[in-house]
Amino acid sequence: MMAWLITNGFLHTHKFSEINVWLVEAAKKAGIELIIKTNGEVLVHLDSDNTMEYKEVDTEKPDFVLFWDKDVRLAEYLELKGLPVFNSSRSIAVCDDKSLTHLYLQQSGIKMPKTILAPMTFSNIGYTNMEFLEQVIEELSFPMVVKECFGSFGQQVYMVHNKNELEEKVKEVQPKSMLFQEFIETSKGKDIRFQVVGEQVVASMYRYSDTDDFRANITNGGKMRPYEPTKEQIDLAVRCCKILGLDFAGVDILFGDKNEPIVCEVNSNAHFKNIYDCTGVNVADYIMEHILKKLDSTLTLTDRKS
Repeated sequence: MMAWLITNGFLHTHKFSEINVWLVEAAKKAGIELIIKTNGEVLVHLDSDNTMEYKEVDTEKPDFVLFWDKDVRLAEYLELKGLPVFNSSRSIAVCDDKSLTHLYLQQSGIKMPKTILAPMTFSNIGYTNMEFLEQVIEELSFPMVVKECFGSFGQQVYMVHNKNELEEKVKEVQPKSMLFQEFIETSKGKDIRFQVVGEQVVASMYRYSDTDDFRANITNGGKMRPYEPTKEQIDLAVRCCKILGLDFAGVDILFGDKNEPIVCEVNSNAHFKNIYDCTGVNVADYIMEHILKKLDSTLTLTDRKS
């Protein structure tokens, strides 16, 4: 079996290349030749010829695509060409945009922090007035969290403590899309990262900060230790992935009042090096096993229909 691992051709750091190697090695153990292709090699060709052709690389059709990037247009193009893509373009797009993640999960009854989406503006205009912030302040109060809708590793998440700080942060972030969120005091500097594959949590870790940072991300200096989740937490993490149509993901859960689980974010391409160091669980092995089972069940269903 031959498959493609789609990565970003313009992102060259050890943090990302290391994950690619792990995925290729896990595929090899599962009997899969996983070939790395970048989104700069596999281009989207929009013409009248709807045949299966990839002009920049080769014409051999892969059995599936493991899409480890956020180039959702390319992911959808490959799906339209009839290729099984993991995760799907829709799932990646919804997880990449935090505002869409909240919309999809909250309408399905998932408990998340109270959130208000900033109104859209244009790159050449920005916010000519900030009257809408009065509603935000009245509803959420201070301190509150400001998040850019697109961001990773906690780098685009900010805490503001008063109206002046809020206005300054909005000016700084504009015209990027952003959201405003209530601060969950009971989870300050701590959360749980769940790695979900298929319909099971394969690993989980407790992340915490022993500084004043309200974020628990390891990238920001947080620490980690193995965590034994409750059934309620496991069910919540798996349900989020089902709602978003994810085959695998990292789900971050906060501690609410009386340790009530509250979903913070869902990451469609969650890095799993830290959770391996913490738990010894290689998520890449589970991902390959899940894909093979899903492909096999799809083929079996097709045979039955024929």
